[in-house]
Amino acid sequence: MKVILLQDVKGTGKQGDIKEVKDGYARNMLLPKGLAIEATKANLTMLEQKKASVQHKIDTARGAAENLAELLSGKTIKVTAKAGEEGRLYGSVTSKDVAAALKQEGFDIDKKKLTIPGDIKNCGTYEAEAKLYSGVITKFSLEVKGE
Repeated sequence: MKVILLQDVKGTGKQGDIKEVKDGYARNMLLPKGLAIEATKANLTMLEQKKASVQHKIDTARGAAENLAELLSGKTIKVTAKAGEEGRLYGSVTSKDVAAALKQEGFDIDKKKLTIPGDIKNCGTYEAEAKLYSGVITKFSLEVKGE
């Protein structure tokens, strides 16, 4: 019997796979537990539609990330912090501060997606990068000024 797996089944296959299994295994194990459905024309069509929908969502998210990366690439983001006489900061600039500065510029990027060069404890210009999506990474300049 041909079945479409709804969940990963150890020894049988992964979710979304179409497998040929023995009738007893399908009727007594897979179908009653909701691990699979019979591979009819309607179910196969439904599976293809779900795969197309998921792929469309992935493509849309990737496209949005690439557009954001293009806008952010090469920009200089300014961060101000309290500093002493010689440009040494009281404390340090963290990815949270950079995320807040990016939000003021109109880029809504989570602080966990930002990579800055260690602890920024002095005024100056630094290179930072944002990992916006799998394989979509952009670099931008970070200018730290003292108050």
